Amino acid sequence: MNYQEMVKQLIPLLGGKENIVSAVHCATRLRLVLRDEKKVDQKAIENMDGVKGAFASSGQYQIIFGTGVVNKVYEQFVKEAGLQHVSADAHQEAVKQKMNPIARLAKTLSNIFVPIIPAIVASGLLMGLLGMMKAFKWVAADSAWIVLLDMFSSAAFIILPILIGYSAAKEFGGNPFLGAVIGGIMTHPTLLNPWGLANAKPEYLHFLGLDIAMIGYQGTVIPILLATYVMSQIEKNLRKVVPHSVDLLVTPFITVILTGFTTILAIGPLGNMLGKGITTTLNFVYDTGGALAGLIFGGLYSMIVITGVHHSFHAIEAGLLADIGKNYLLPIWSMANVAQGGAGLAVFFKSRHTKTKEIALPSAFSAFLGITEPVIFGVNLKYRKPFIAAAIGGAFGGAYVVFTNVVANAYGLTGIPMIAIVAPMGMENLVNYLIGFAIAVVTAFVATLLLGFKEEEK
Repeated sequence: MNYQEMVKQLIPLLGGKENIVSAVHCATRLRLVLRDEKKVDQKAIENMDGVKGAFASSGQYQIIFGTGVVNKVYEQFVKEAGLQHVSADAHQEAVKQKMNPIARLAKTLSNIFVPIIPAIVASGLLMGLLGMMKAFKWVAADSAWIVLLDMFSSAAFIILPILIGYSAAKEFGGNPFLGAVIGGIMTHPTLLNPWGLANAKPEYLHFLGLDIAMIGYQGTVIPILLATYVMSQIEKNLRKVVPHSVDLLVTPFITVILTGFTTILAIGPLGNMLGKGITTTLNFVYDTGGALAGLIFGGLYSMIVITGVHHSFHAIEAGLLADIGKNYLLPIWSMANVAQGGAGLAVFFKSRHTKTKEIALPSAFSAFLGITEPVIFGVNLKYRKPFIAAAIGGAFGGAYVVFTNVVANAYGLTGIPMIAIVAPMGMENLVNYLIGFAIAVVTAFVATLLLGFKEEEK
């Protein structure tokens, strides 16, 4: 395949070089920010050799080329479009500028929490290993194995404010190391560590006529997000007025001391109240709504994915893990994701067009691995009825996993990979997750075949 010729053919279909703001790529897709998406010739792009689908989502126009091809296309694309010097950070900023305020907030939260996923997943798996060692009595209860694995598995949650502080400051435009310092203040050993201590009672410090509860924020989410945002604003405003000659000394000092006092006195307690309020509300809906809640959330989740707002759920899930030690939302999202794969698989079997089959099959398996955008935008939403069928499958699967109380001990993985963070919560939990998986996929598959869909004739 001549990638240079392909790119020369592609750029005019995107509205020309002047319509392209920036470009990056993931494992399968070329991701573009365009000035005016109305100038795109969608049908011509989809009919190009090598293109497996194209769609607009969350401020980006994305073209599916597939693994191993997209990086070669990208290399030629940035040269031809003159984008060699546009950084990934500039691309992300351009993406956010194309979004509405709600989608922009969701994208911001996604950028903060996605980099932390490996740490959360590792902790979840370590907790599972620790739980099995205790349950099956592989070693003595006071064994060094138990002590060390307990340290390893809880570390990420204990220092979660430090991890979030670093990541959030980076996203908010502040110094990430100062963000980590604010997280360190909130988890300082002087403060009582409430992680795992249900009935812990803190001491009180008398300061300026106020009684300050000396309790830490280990494992919390909302307080550090608010604190880091305030810190970043203080830092950015100080840099506008502090002379460059003393900026290194003055700005960090004033930023940390102002943010530190504000956090301990106001932001921390307020953030804790907000976080607990969100958790209490979700618990009420989950406990009261039961399978009906799973039916509704599982059916509507893919519609939320279209808007891009689903990225903000990572923050809520992290809060659930911190407050109650389990995530009951992720199994519902997973059912909706794999149902999209089931519908895409039905399209593959029912379609008469070779190109549709070439897109549908890999996109369906991508959904089974937790990546749904290719199958949603490249297949199911394009033909409409498969998307509706997938919503039906997600609803039934979601109802089942809520009815059987399926939970995970981390966030960030859905579909088949999610087995790794479901299994540590018990064999019954794993079996019910797999049954829900099957219900979602089969229901979506059958519903797609029954509803049918109309393909455009060549």
